[in-house]
Amino acid sequence: MSFSSAVSKAPKTFGHSWIGSSIGQKTIVAVTGIILILFVFGHLLGNLTIFLGPEWINSYAQHLRDWGPLLWMVRVVLILAVLLHIYFTMLLWNSAAKGTPEKTVFRTQIQTTIFSRTMRLSGLIIFAFVVFHLAHFTWGWIQPEYAHLNTDQNQHNVFAMMVYGFRNPYIVAFYILGLALLAFHLSHGIGSLFQTLGLSNQKLRPLFNTAGRWIAWALFLGYVSIPLSIFFFGLGNDLVK
Repeated sequence: MSFSSAVSKAPKTFGHSWIGSSIGQKTIVAVTGIILILFVFGHLLGNLTIFLGPEWINSYAQHLRDWGPLLWMVRVVLILAVLLHIYFTMLLWNSAAKGTPEKTVFRTQIQTTIFSRTMRLSGLIIFAFVVFHLAHFTWGWIQPEYAHLNTDQNQHNVFAMMVYGFRNPYIVAFYILGLALLAFHLSHGIGSLFQTLGLSNQKLRPLFNTAGRWIAWALFLGYVSIPLSIFFFGLGNDLVK
């Protein structure tokens, strides 16, 4: 017996068999989804300080920078969560596509919602949107002339950077599209988390699904309120020329 055949016939470890199972993969998708949702909530709360004035959001941004190595640890966790979420989601989709007859797929799609049917497409576009967002406000590749503005107190002027950025109609439109797709994704994803983690049942499922949609679209309204307030209502025009 060759070494490779011996390895293939050897019993799988618990970790390997669990990760290779649909239950393990769905659990990883759910846990990483929770991590990313918590980040989306926290990021929104920080961004909403723009309505309190430049001192608030600039101090918030400076506070994050003061975390130093801890901030990079958080970033690493988020990057790993994103990569694991995408990887195991693709594995699940691939397994479902191989194991489901065409008629069953068609029938299932009729019975599901538009939110669940667009999960793959919205997820991929959201990933592209996140890369764009990082290139815009973190890496300074988009509109680089506004990326390194400082206040009189030598703080990074995030307030001015956001005001200048959201005066551009194309950028505003792209943000609204990306955030709408995020809301579509979360509308199904939040409700599915409870089912995946065994916290839901037939009676509670409609409640969790409805709550998930309300939360998703509340996040959408919170995020889009910033570019809309800048572009349509002139937020910051009296402070940023």
